[in-house]
Parts: sequence; C-alpha cells; structure tokens
Amino acid sequence: MARLNLLEETRFEKLPVTVYPDEQTASVRVARRIADLILAKQKKGEQAVLGLATGATPVGVYAELVRLHREEGLSFRNVITFNLDEYYPMQPDAAQSYVTFMNENLFDHVDIPRENVHIPDGTLERDEIAAYCLNYEHMIEELNGLDLQILGIGRTGHIGFNEPGSAPNSGTRLVTLDDLTRRDASRDFGGKENVPTKAITMGIGTIFKAREIILMAWSRKKAPIIKKAVEGEISSEVPATYLQLSDNVEFVLDEDAASELTRFDTPWLVKDCVWDEQLTKKAVIWLSETVKKPILKLTEEDYNNHGMAQLATERGPAYNINIDIFNQLQRTITGWPGGKPQADDKQRPERAEPAKKRVVIFSPHPDDDVISMGGTFIRLVDQGHEVHVAYQTSGNTAVWDDDVLRYMEFAIDFDRSIGEDSGKLKDLYEDMRQFFSTKQPNQPDTQEIRNVKGFIRKSEAFAAARFAGLPDKRIHFMALPFYEEGKLRKNPVTDEDIELTMALLREVKPHQIFAAGDFADPHGTHIVCFRIILEALRRLRETEDWIEDCWLWMYRGAWHEFDTHEIEMAVPLSPQEVERKRFAIFKHQSQKDRPVFPGDDAREFWVRAEERNRETARHYDQLGLADYEAMEAFVRFRY
Repeated sequence: MARLNLLEETRFEKLPVTVYPDEQTASVRVARRIADLILAKQKKGEQAVLGLATGATPVGVYAELVRLHREEGLSFRNVITFNLDEYYPMQPDAAQSYVTFMNENLFDHVDIPRENVHIPDGTLERDEIAAYCLNYEHMIEELNGLDLQILGIGRTGHIGFNEPGSAPNSGTRLVTLDDLTRRDASRDFGGKENVPTKAITMGIGTIFKAREIILMAWSRKKAPIIKKAVEGEISSEVPATYLQLSDNVEFVLDEDAASELTRFDTPWLVKDCVWDEQLTKKAVIWLSETVKKPILKLTEEDYNNHGMAQLATERGPAYNINIDIFNQLQRTITGWPGGKPQADDKQRPERAEPAKKRVVIFSPHPDDDVISMGGTFIRLVDQGHEVHVAYQTSGNTAVWDDDVLRYMEFAIDFDRSIGEDSGKLKDLYEDMRQFFSTKQPNQPDTQEIRNVKGFIRKSEAFAAARFAGLPDKRIHFMALPFYEEGKLRKNPVTDEDIELTMALLREVKPHQIFAAGDFADPHGTHIVCFRIILEALRRLRETEDWIEDCWLWMYRGAWHEFDTHEIEMAVPLSPQEVERKRFAIFKHQSQKDRPVFPGDDAREFWVRAEERNRETARHYDQLGLADYEAMEAFVRFRY
C-alpha cells in the first residue's frame, strides 16, 4: 500500500527524485555514495572512474569527501576523474577556471595522483579542439566508461554546458554559452562582458553512458527548472529532460529545489492531504487563481474539478471555506505596521501596545530597506514609532570604479576652493587611476578605494534614511567585518559580527525587528545577515528579558516576493506613498540606471520594487479584496 501511495504522489515525475531537508544533508549523502563506490572498487583492486561537476552545487559534496579523506582515511589513489567542462578560452591558473575550482575544493586536499585528473583544456588553439575532444572521449571509453557522473543543472536546463538545442547523442565538443548562463556567471568574472562566450563540454551522449548519474540541485532559484526537467516533456529546449530516458539517473534535491514539484507545490492533485490552516489557505488561493474567480465566488464544482473534493467534504460546504480564507486574507491588511493603538488586536497582524514601539530595520545592503519596505519604513516614522535603521554591510563591492574617481575629483576641487592643500588627495587619486587602468576582473580593490566606495554607499544610505524622516542618531552604518575584505567571496562570519549586532539590539531593545527574508539575492549576503541576526537574538535570549516581547518580521522585494498564502502582514500604499518610496530609493544614486550587480533582472531596483508591490496588490484585488495601488508584504519569523 505504501508503494502504491508513493507512486500516486510522484505520478507527475518522470524520473527518480530523492528530497533531503537541506543542502548539507544531501551533500553528505551523495559524498557517502561516492566514497562507498571508491571503497568497493578498492576491494576489487579496480579503479573508480568519476565524472565531476563544478559550480556552487557540488561544493558541499567535495568538502565532505575531503573530510572523509582527512578524518576517516578515504584514499583517492585508485580514482580517475573527468570533469564535465571548462570555459574557452581559459588559463588553468585563472581564478575562474575549473582547474582552480577543482584544486581549491578537492584535488589539493586529497591523495589523488595528478595524472589521474582530467579537465578540458581551455588553452588550446581552435584547430586543436576537435581532435582533443575525440581523445577525451577515447580516454573515457578505454576505461570502460564512467562509473558515476555527478551533475548540477543550470537555469537554462543545461547539464555540463550542453545548452538548449543540444542533441541527446552529442559528444565532447566546443559550444556557445547561452546568454542566461553567462549572466549567471557574471559575478565571478566581474561582469558579463568578461565571461567567455564558449566552453568545452562533455556531451549528453557521453554523460548517458555513465553507469550511474546523480543530478543535484539546491535552493528555490533552481525550483522552476527542476520542475521542467522532472515533470516536463522531453525537449532540446531543456537538455536535462533527456535524462528522463536514462535508467540510471537520480535527482537529489533539497526541499527548496523540490518545492515546485507537484507533490510539494499542489499536493491535493496527487494525494489525500491533512488540511491544516496553511495548506487550506494555499489551496483556496491557488483555486481562485486557477479558475480566475474571486474567492467568495468559488463553488463546490470548482473544488471537485480541481482535486479539492476532499477539502470540500471535510471542511465544507465550500462557501464556508471561502468565507474563512477571505477573512484570513482581509485580516493581513493593515495601515498600522507598528500596531494600531487602542484597537482590538486579537485578529490584527501586530500588537496594539505599546502604542509607540522601538523598531530596528536591518538592511543587508545600504539600499535593501527602502527598496523592499520603503513605504512601511516611512509609515512607521510618520506614525511616531522610534525607528532605527541598521545597514549591516557597506556594500562597497557594488560601486562603479569611475564613481570613485568622480568623488575624488570633487574632494580635490573642494579642498582647492577653500584654500586647503590637496596634494595628498591628488597623489592618492593618481594611484587610483593607475590601479584602475590595470585592474583585472574581480581583482580586490585597494583599501583606500574600498573606503571611498563604502563612503559613497554610506552617504546615500544616510540621505535615504533622512528622507524617510530619521534623525542621524538612529541611523547605524554597521559595516560588519565579514563583508569588508573587498572580495566577492566573503569571509566567514565571526563572533565580532554577532557581538556588534547584539550591542545594537541591547542599546535599542526593540519591540519589532524587520529583516531581509529575501534569500534569492545573487550575492548570498542576505542569508548571511539574517543568520547573524538570529544568532544574536539566540544569545541575547539567555540574559535579556525584553527579547520575549520582540517580534521579527521578514520583508522581501529586491529579488523575490512572498507568495500570497505566506503573507501575514500586507501594508497598502497610496499613490503618494509609492512616490515617496521611489524618491527614497533614488537617493542611492550609485545604484541607479545600471547597478554593478543587477542579477538576471534588467529592471532598475525602483522599477522592480514598484512592479512587485503593485503585483501583490493586484493579487489581493483578484482574490476579491480591496483594490490598492500597491502593497508591501511581511511574514513573521518565530524564533
């Protein structure tokens, strides 16, 4: 019976999928499977032939393999590896090369013989590539093929660098990279213009010959393409769908990457459900959007025709369910994000008392606050709360180099205008110009340049917070140390980051904290900053009584938005408030027009924010609630 239930649950899935709670757990399990293969081959006196992948996805697997080597004596002496791909052209000692990646993450830390390591050569002359690729295939065939191939997946659906349009029988070859693939790699190269347009990749046909294939994916960013690869039709437009034809493949996912698969996203379509409040809310909203009716107009027939007959039977009649969910959504809407004084707050998102709250808005970068919750920020100030804003990082990596020169020129001219000697500034300015003239992509800036970039972001942040109505004493530019070495790969978080956060919280003793819950940012800074806040609160809870009355609200907006069923507080904005928010965002001039790191969304941040806020309001309107100009959304985090 359990087997039949599982088959029904996964009936939309066209290949085997294993889901783990998180990336770390999944990575350890995959590493264990690789280790078991190596050990089994050692017992037989045979070599283990592995196909390896690069990118962020397998980093945890390699880290666990290194641990197994160091702590449990796992030897790699009998291992032969073939990497999937390499950019072309690419020098092996370049920071972005996959030779560097594999050495840093695996090969430099284990006992694999170097002659057993094979990575496509990015230094070849063009007329040498075809013969080289044939030989790469021949070497794999001579070893009787790959025992195990591990894969990641790109957002185009590529495996290796087999982009849309690749043939299922393709071999190792030179390919042209998709524009989205190059955009995703742009941060590593200091801009898309520096990303190679081509790569050498093992072909889909070569991958298929492996005796075992494991494709791994983590995070919600991969959820849409995972759904296509697992549940979609086989198509050259999504090369990973070819894996549906293999008898030897398994997808290993974390819960976030699996979140859009039918059994997790809309489980009522494949199984009987335990209809708790959250699932009921999600399902009714989904039904309303699917049949394009306001919630209060949904009928028993709508429920029955869309996999929700069980819900209508258990909790119906349908109209009673509709009324309940409508009222739940209605109660999320509030014009009082700090709580409405002297109001009955039993069904309001925030407490009525104290009427004037102490509030800390944490902003990972110096503009996340106004981009994501600028309207709510301004309203909290207007309603008389003691609002503090804390900019967790300086954001100094996201300033154009020519802005540094412009500000330095201003400083030199200002000194000259008041009769000051600007000799030192002039010398520093010339040093900066010289540095920029030879600067390589992603080369860390000098300390002086980082300082100027940080000053630029700081001045903009202060201007925006002042525009929102804050006095300077409530603006805290923290510049947490983990961020401040000027590299794109940040330092690990230390006690200093947490203690600085604890000190601010002790000083303010807030009733409300707002923090970025938008973990889709391409920098990874948001999740790091959020974890720092959580750890600071955990430690403070041991000694500080006020923590029990402090609520933590998450906001999103710059990169992603909460789904409607997740929203616990929706703050409506008038057209005038939307305009005030826009002007606050405009204070961040270094991020206007074209930010250094825009991600894969070409819109300016203020445009993204406004369109997302309007879309949230549109969803509420379509569900049958009031029609507002825009809405900012929040979810309470219960720590």
